[in-house]
Amino acid sequence: MALRGAEADAAGFTLVRLVSGAVALIVISYFFGREKGFGGRGNWFSAFFLFVYAISFSFAYLGLTAGTGALILFGSVQLTMIAVALIRGDRPRLLEWLGLASAVGGLIYLVMPGLASPPLKSSVMMAAAGASWGGYTLRGKASTSPLTDTTGNFIYTVPMALVAAIAFWPNLQLSKDGVLLAVLSGAIASGIGYTVWYAAIRHHTATRAAVLQLAVPVIAAGLGIILLSEAPTMRLAVAAALILGGILLTIFGRKRQVTR
Repeated sequence: MALRGAEADAAGFTLVRLVSGAVALIVISYFFGREKGFGGRGNWFSAFFLFVYAISFSFAYLGLTAGTGALILFGSVQLTMIAVALIRGDRPRLLEWLGLASAVGGLIYLVMPGLASPPLKSSVMMAAAGASWGGYTLRGKASTSPLTDTTGNFIYTVPMALVAAIAFWPNLQLSKDGVLLAVLSGAIASGIGYTVWYAAIRHHTATRAAVLQLAVPVIAAGLGIILLSEAPTMRLAVAAALILGGILLTIFGRKRQVTR
């Protein structure tokens, strides 16, 4: 809404998003965190992945449709996380491979009708965003304190976002609605959402975590029907069944391996 509606430029949106996420997490950590100090938590390397994801995502969506961007982003996340898992010796079982194929096929089926020939620059930036999010997710598997680690990571992204905003200062454009949307994106969808993801990722393999994220487009489409009165279609129902069925296959395949 902010980027395609000309309410905000990419660098300004990213700065407000990351700053508001950091502020929200500092407040949450202070009142609800078991560890009151977070200055030593977080990691500059993880923060760099987070920043590259956020800035690349913002700039990429200036030239991509929602469907095309989703396909490139989640495809890049899949390739990154599964490639790293294979390099580290994680060998998915047959059911996990079948689940992955089903989920990816469902995602392609869902977004393919809206695909157009995407601009190369925007496509590369979205692929970089996906690879960075995959890296950030993999880094989170070692987190023992998701809230404080995510808070630290967001704090460390602020100077990076400031540098980017200064570099693109002549193009900065933030309306009141743009700032509000960026704050909602940073404080709620990013800050709180990424903390929950860091808490969950410890309990999943890299392959399963990669497949689980394919539920996001289905959830978004479902909320579009509920909140935006978008019409449900048979294509959405089939794609949702393929994606969610693939996720179940992946989870079932891993459980079978653990119980043997």
